[in-house]
Amino acid sequence: MTAPADLGGAVVLVSGAASGIGAAVARLAANRGAAPVLLDRDIEGAQEQASALRGHDPSGGRELPALAIATDVTDETSVRAAVDSTLHRLGRIDIVVTCAGVSGPVGSPLEHVSLTDWQRVLAVNVTGAYLTLKHTLPALRRSPHAAAVLVASDSALVAAPGMVPYCASKAAVVQLARALSVETTGQVRVNAVCPSVVDTPMSRGDLDRHDFTGVDYPVHRPENVAEHVLFLASPQAAGIHGTTLTMDFGYSARSAFPA
Repeated sequence: MTAPADLGGAVVLVSGAASGIGAAVARLAANRGAAPVLLDRDIEGAQEQASALRGHDPSGGRELPALAIATDVTDETSVRAAVDSTLHRLGRIDIVVTCAGVSGPVGSPLEHVSLTDWQRVLAVNVTGAYLTLKHTLPALRRSPHAAAVLVASDSALVAAPGMVPYCASKAAVVQLARALSVETTGQVRVNAVCPSVVDTPMSRGDLDRHDFTGVDYPVHRPENVAEHVLFLASPQAAGIHGTTLTMDFGYSARSAFPA
């Protein structure tokens, strides 16, 4: 087994970093020697996460910054300002991880989904990833080890009733990663991850659970997903480009045939 990658002072920009997978990615990036930049509409949550990481350097060397920037990923002006602020303060961006996401109406058949709800899901999950990548790509192209990882979902590949907007949005995220990987070959590696249920505040709210104790299906911890994300972003994954990593405990590989 290869050792965890040392991110060696890389600047890692993470959207949706106030909680859940995004917060776990920022924490693990700091543990691997990176300077995380936490973007989120929930600036108090992002600042709390960043404060816990600020100055943390596991190697005992120089203190590493951790920035929190209030950002609405659906608003181009907000995203542009966050990227400009990162470059002004840290000078570069080496890795981008798009974690910002919403599930939208869960359990509602399509004919009961309002246009407002549909547009909100697509705006955060798809347009948010697009805007984050659009405005970070110039800086990424200047980095010698540039990588972007888009957090999608196994709902991009399989479906459950009452989740049409979410499934459609995550399928778009997967194809966004694949298409962008073609455009950035030799410059920026772009990959996606598709986890199944992850123990996050969003998932607990969607499934009306206090926690996932006793459920009859496997559940990821955010830290599990963060490990895979940062592997894909690291120099150790130099040959991996345009790939979608499915993390669903093998469920999508199973036949429905009763045998």
